[in-house]
Parts: sequence; structure tokens; C-alpha cells
Amino acid sequence: MTEGHVSNTAGEAPRATLRAREAVAITVGIVVGAGIFRTPSLVAGAAESSTMVLLAWAAGGLVSLVGALCYAELASTYPHAGGDYHYLARAFGKRLAFLYAWARLSVIQTGSIVLLAFVFGDYASQLVSLGPASSAIYAALAVSGITGIHWVGVTAGARTQNWLTVAEVVGLAAVIVAGLLVAPAAAPAPAPPDTTAWGLIMVFVLLTFGGWNEAVYVSAELKDAPRRMAPVLVASLGLITVLYLLANAAYLRALGLAGVAASDAVAADVMGLAFGPVGATLISLFIAVAALTSANATVFTGARTAYALGRDHPALAVLGRWDVRAGSPRNAVLLQGLAALALTLVGAFVRDGFKLAVDYTAPVFWTFFLLVGLALFRLRQLDPDIERPFRVPLYPLLPALFVITNAYLLYSSLAYTGKGALLGVAVLAVGGLLILPLQSRNKDTAP
Repeated sequence: MTEGHVSNTAGEAPRATLRAREAVAITVGIVVGAGIFRTPSLVAGAAESSTMVLLAWAAGGLVSLVGALCYAELASTYPHAGGDYHYLARAFGKRLAFLYAWARLSVIQTGSIVLLAFVFGDYASQLVSLGPASSAIYAALAVSGITGIHWVGVTAGARTQNWLTVAEVVGLAAVIVAGLLVAPAAAPAPAPPDTTAWGLIMVFVLLTFGGWNEAVYVSAELKDAPRRMAPVLVASLGLITVLYLLANAAYLRALGLAGVAASDAVAADVMGLAFGPVGATLISLFIAVAALTSANATVFTGARTAYALGRDHPALAVLGRWDVRAGSPRNAVLLQGLAALALTLVGAFVRDGFKLAVDYTAPVFWTFFLLVGLALFRLRQLDPDIERPFRVPLYPLLPALFVITNAYLLYSSLAYTGKGALLGVAVLAVGGLLILPLQSRNKDTAP
């Protein structure tokens, strides 16, 4: 048994106690986050009509469903706490798995934290503006504050997270009602020129759908998981797609395409039209708190990834130290916080810090989504006789569609996004340069 490994006895193993409806609720809670209150503005800004906006969100639901079916096969065949890290290691080896862990530490989780911090900043600025750089100032305060809390060792309870997720869905429902039934319809506006960038639109849409890949981990606690995992994912993504379509229909009816594109706080603008300043203030406060809650959870999971990376690689052992008194991997928390704060400060010097964080995260995110799709094909070849409790229907057509879509989104995230994308790719490249010296040091320090 290797150091740090704790065996799972029968009493310690997760028990299958979740029913399908509970698993659906968990999955919806993971996916529906603060992004739906911010990315619709970016989608509208890249589209030529309201119809195209709604088609994009519907397509996002379908593409996510195809990906979820691929993940359901991987999760049911290779159950492991390492998730994507484990699938990539089995399919392509430890070097690529290390690169994924590095990307998750330095780009994917960091970018997600900053995305959420800027959502918090945009909506907090609706309440109390701190000047021209108000959103960035709030975002930096959020990153610093949450990092400090986790460094001390205080974390938000699961019950608090669950209640705030419920509140987030209720708030989204309130915006839908306000935009579709209460607020006056926006006056028709001249159609913009045909400049739709479908690739860029889908980058924003599918990042907002992101998180369902984490949801497959409820399979260990789901009753009759091999039979129910796929229906749970289908039902969850169906519900999420309906919510997202209704939310965007509400935004577009109340503000119009141009109004949605110009808004930094689209939900607050809709609630303001429907219920006046009080409505706008309440929804801004609610979304700011929801964004902080999501950021808190992202800091928590991201720091644990960095901790695991330090445990696996002696050369990075400084990250793999756990402070027992604090109950927190303090070094990993601090490094992640500094990286997120640096990206936030860069965002202060651009027009839209939220979009910078999207640009920074998207190419790396889609690179590894693409590789996980390819891993499904590779593992079918490597393990032809292994039991697969769930198989992707219409194989190889649906996995191929998933891979092709991710390849297109990777291209789009590089072709249509700004300099932030190059920064994210450069940070990923640094991880590639670290592989060989780290492996060499690992051999030197091995017992």
C-alpha cells in the first residue's frame, strides 16, 4: 500500500441510497450556476437574431446530452475518484494525465473561479459601484476573501450549498416569470448585420452547461446505477435545457437582442423593468451571493486537485501537504488563490473581465473534453472484454459526434476569442515543459 492511500473497507464504501429524483436534483444543482445570469449577453452579442440565440441554447442541451452519455459509459465501467484524470491515464498514460492535472490546477479551475468572481463583481456593482473598475475590484476581493477562508480551514457546509442552489433555481424562475409575463415587451429593433459566429456562440453556451461531467460521480450512491444513470442524465439535462431556453426567452422578450447584448447584469435589468428598482436590487443581491457560493465550491474542489497532484509527484510535494489543524491543503489553496488573483488583476485592464476569463479557460477546457471523448474509443480497444454496465447508444456515431463537436469548439475558442486564449494555452504549455524534469525528479526521490 502506498503512502497516503486509505483502503476502502466494506463499512467505508459509499452506499447506494440515492433515488433517481435525488440524483436529478444534485445534477441540476451542479450545472445551473451563475453563468446563466451573465453568458446570455455574450451569446446575444455574437448572434444576428433572437431565433439563433434560442437555437444555440437548444443545441447546447443536445450536445451536452451526447457528452453525458459518453461519460456515463466511462463512469460505470471505470468507477474511480480521479474521474477524467483516471480515464486519461488508463487510455493515454501518466504523462497526459499529469498535463490534465496541471491544466485543472492552473487554468480550468482558476479560470472558473475568476469567471464566478466577475459575475459577483458585475452584480455587486449594481448595488454599490466602486468606480470604473468596480467589477474587477469586487472580483479581487471575492477571490482574496474566499481563498483566505479556505486557508484558515473554514468551509461552507453542504447544507448551505444545497439551500443556495435551490435559491438560485428559484431566482432564475422569478426572472423567467418577470421577463415573460410581467415586464413590457421590448420594442422591435432593426436586425443587426449577418455576423453570427456560431463557434464563439457555442463556446459560451456549452461553458454555461458545464458541470454535468462532474455529475456522473453520483453513480456510486445511486440505486441501480447501471440502469438509471443514463435516464438521470437525460432527465437532468432536459430540465436544464428547458430552464435555459425559458430564461433566454425572458431576457429577449424584455430587453430585445440588442438590450441583452449590451447588459452586464441582464437578470437585474429584466427584474428592474418588471418590478422597478426594488426588484433589480433584490435579484442583484441574490445573484452576487449565488456567484460567491459557486466560487467557494470551486475553490474547495480545485485546491484538492492541486493537493492530489502534489501527493502523486514528489517534486511538487509542497502542494501535497495537508494542514491537520486547519483541515485544509493550505499551500494548494494559497497557490490557486494567487493564480486566480493574478488573472483577476489582468481582467481589471480589459473591457470585460468575465470574457477574459472565458477566453483563458475555454481552449484548455475543450482540449481535455476532446481527449476524454477519444479515451472512450481507446479504452474500447484496450479493454474489449471488460464488463460495461452502460454502453453509449449508436456507437460509434454519438461518441464521434462528441469528439467532432469538441474539436470544433477547440478551434472556435482559439479562432474567435482574444488574447486571453493565448495566455491559457501558454500556461498549459508550461505544464508540458514540466513533465520531463518532474518525472526525472520523481525517479530520483522514489524509495
